[in-house]
Amino acid sequence: MEQNEQFARTELLIGREAMAAVAAKRVILFGVGGVGSWCAEGLIRSGIIYLTLVDSDRVAVANINRQLPATTRTVGELKVEVIKRRLQEINPQAVITAIPEIYSAENADSFHLEQYDYIIDAIDSLAHKTHLLLTASQMEATLFASMGAALKMDPQQIRVAEFHKVRGCRLAGAVRQRMRKGGEMPHKPFLCVYSEELLENRGIEVLPQADEQGSFHKVQTNGTMVQVTAVFGFTLSGLVVQDICNKASNADLPAQ
Repeated sequence: MEQNEQFARTELLIGREAMAAVAAKRVILFGVGGVGSWCAEGLIRSGIIYLTLVDSDRVAVANINRQLPATTRTVGELKVEVIKRRLQEINPQAVITAIPEIYSAENADSFHLEQYDYIIDAIDSLAHKTHLLLTASQMEATLFASMGAALKMDPQQIRVAEFHKVRGCRLAGAVRQRMRKGGEMPHKPFLCVYSEELLENRGIEVLPQADEQGSFHKVQTNGTMVQVTAVFGFTLSGLVVQDICNKASNADLPAQ
């Protein structure tokens, strides 16, 4: 199978120059759960070749309702390895790096963010998310982030806005509050995917509070649905591709 044939429909839409630009960019994605896993799929199917996946979690039964790598056959496997295997079946020429680690302030330097063109945040942890956004905003790379996708059912309410303009999202508010308390705000603007919809859990929690398969730790577990998480993830991947295409188009314009 030829690479040109795989992405013929994409190239027909965006053009050869933009297609080449997409294939040349290096992307790192933090978090491959309900949002990040679909973002990874969208990136590879759009022609991204160089993709690094960062997530320490293993597939749990409770992930099956919303996460791309989660099936009854993959329970217990590392999510980054399951996704890498799938993505390389989609495009064997893709260079997928799977890092089964948690991003934190302590190991932030090991990810060498300065080497990437795009940094995508799909992390759940408030502390780690805040640190990543502050650190990534200091890089030359373009940054995109997912805000909270839980407690939502309506994909038509999903929006994109600059971080400081995100309203009605508890996670975004918590991140900004944590940044203010720490005395540091992002060093440059960046776009976020979010939704103002906010529902309540109506069912009885049947998951253990401490973990899903030994790797998932949260104070509270909230209901989540694939119709929302997948649209969050695909929107993130779309933002990356659109940005690459826009920059490729601008590069073709004659100097004023």
